[in-house]
Amino acid sequence: MEAIWVIGRILFSVLFIMSGFGHFRNYKDMVQYAQMMKAPAPNVTVLLTGVMIILGGLSVLFNFYTTIGAVLLFLFLVPTAFIMHKFWGVQDPGLAANQMAHFMKNLSLAGASLIIIYLDYVLKVSH
Repeated sequence: MEAIWVIGRILFSVLFIMSGFGHFRNYKDMVQYAQMMKAPAPNVTVLLTGVMIILGGLSVLFNFYTTIGAVLLFLFLVPTAFIMHKFWGVQDPGLAANQMAHFMKNLSLAGASLIIIYLDYVLKVSH
């Protein structure tokens, strides 16, 4: 069962680590998109969220302060879903479907973050 916990953490965290580095690699484009979506303080927000998801992803990956890392990811995912993926305001059906998929993905990953927080607690208590 330990292997499942390790493999799950790897599969879960890679998305965030890669996306976080993308925040810095594509900084100008990310800021423009954040401005278009009316995100607060886009220049700072892109940097802050990039750091949050890299640290959160690494934390979960290496099982080091896992709960704090999962909280960082949760705090990134929920606001991002509602600010960046407002499918209900998109007129084009194809674009709306795409944004809805991203919105639902973020909420699902937020739920997975909560499960990781719970499992981290349970595993620490049982050892």
